[in-house]
Amino acid sequence: MWTKIAIVSVICLLVNIPLGVWREHTRKFSWQWILAIHASIPVIVALRIQLHLSPVAIPINIAAAIVGQLIGSRLERRRLAHKPS
Repeated sequence: MWTKIAIVSVICLLVNIPLGVWREHTRKFSWQWILAIHASIPVIVALRIQLHLSPVAIPINIAAAIVGQLIGSRLERRRLAHKPS
């Protein structure tokens, strides 16, 4: 069970990195911003159902998704800060 949770959590993290990059280019609380945050939910739910994960996995997967969003946004901020003019 923990192996499945770890696999889905890594997928959550990896899927949310590009979404965090995209979120960095949107106006806060706009529909694009909300979409960037929630776009991965159908993928995560489908994986959880397909793999029959227990509800214990939900907070772990959410945490992984948040970390992926943060990594993506910070990478993009760093890239934009070092972009030559």
